[in-house]
Amino acid sequence: MAPKKVEGSSRKVFDKGAWTAEEDRKLGEYIEVHGAKKWKTVATKSGLNRCGKSCRLRWLNYLRPNIKRGNISDEEEDLILRLHKLLGNRWSLIAGRLPGRTDNEIKNYWNSHLSKKVKQKGKTTATSSVEESMPSTSVEMVEKERERVDGSGDADITFDVNEFFDFSTEGSFGLEWVNEVLELDNAQWLTNER
Repeated sequence: MAPKKVEGSSRKVFDKGAWTAEEDRKLGEYIEVHGAKKWKTVATKSGLNRCGKSCRLRWLNYLRPNIKRGNISDEEEDLILRLHKLLGNRWSLIAGRLPGRTDNEIKNYWNSHLSKKVKQKGKTTATSSVEESMPSTSVEMVEKERERVDGSGDADITFDVNEFFDFSTEGSFGLEWVNEVLELDNAQWLTNER
């Protein structure tokens, strides 16, 4: 099925909206035979009236066989919270540490569930810390201060930074420029024209 053309224009019009089961089947069969590469070609040769980007997103987020769909476990939720605290909204990096989960699914779960939990926890922590900050004796006061300075209040969070940042089996993600910048000294950086 060739893409439709708009009258008086050379622009192709692709189908938009929800995917049908037939389209999913065609895309899955084509990728099984030819592989997932050159998405524009996949879109045209599989007989779909979809653009390459739509086919790529459908495959990566819904049709891949190794995708884990459904409820996120408590362990996964805890890991998402810790990684988000460390990395912020870098969903693809977070999803890379959760096998079978997509960055889109993690982002949606964060925005619909976890961000609200974090805000609620922050509110209850703020009110309880005000109450706790008024100890009745000076001994309690010293112990609270020592605990705050030592950081022993966050003892429940354990995280191996070296393991997390081990990218030896992954690509460089186009970050070669970081090494260049780090190798330049300040004088070179300021005079170097890019």
